[in-house]
Amino acid sequence: MPSPVLFAVSSAFGLAVWGAVAWHYIWPALRERPSPENLKPILLLHGFRFLGLAFLVPGVVSPELPATFAQPVAYGDFITAILALLVLATLGSGTGTALTWVFNTFGAADLLFAFYLGSRISLPDTPGLLGAGYFILVAYVPLLLITHGLMFRILLRTKAVAPSPSKVRAA
Repeated sequence: MPSPVLFAVSSAFGLAVWGAVAWHYIWPALRERPSPENLKPILLLHGFRFLGLAFLVPGVVSPELPATFAQPVAYGDFITAILALLVLATLGSGTGTALTWVFNTFGAADLLFAFYLGSRISLPDTPGLLGAGYFILVAYVPLLLITHGLMFRILLRTKAVAPSPSKVRAA
């Protein structure tokens, strides 16, 4: 089977399996938790996006992996990890609400931009450029995309993640 087909099948299976896990296990658990507590597991997961820095490490990826792909992907993921941790530190405040939207919008856009960059350099045609980073794209990125979708669902469903003023006064 040609490399682009294998890459597409691997990515599709990653999305399908993580989608099933999210549908059966992640969403039911998050749905039952009060906001903003339901965001914490997603934010902790995205705190691991420092793993994208691996795209800058020769030996993990091929030295021939174009910097025009590797650098924006690596640093976009790292910025997203920092944003996730900042949101965790401010969750439940007005600042936390604004940062949650910034994190989720930036993080989702970063992943979509990485796919765009990968298509520009025909990455599916030369998966050897990714080295071990291949598994980040086909196993970890689908989970990240799905959890961004879940977070958008939570944010839109709750309208805000900061506690209402009446709840703050009652405490």
